[in-house]
Amino acid sequence: MIEDLLRPQHLLLILGICLLFFGPSKLPELGKGLAQGIRGFKESLKGDPTDTTPKT
Repeated sequence: MIEDLLRPQHLLLILGICLLFFGPSKLPELGKGLAQGIRGFKESLKGDPTDTTPKT
């Protein structure tokens, strides 16, 4: 069931709904915010060796 969610037709449908809901001017901002969130999540999983803040 999960493998059927990421078919090209479904992704196009989701993109179309996003265009209708947010408008074409907001999509780049949403993509940028999503990318920054994913990047931050990955960095937090790896851990930063230069981070000297104590972890409590």
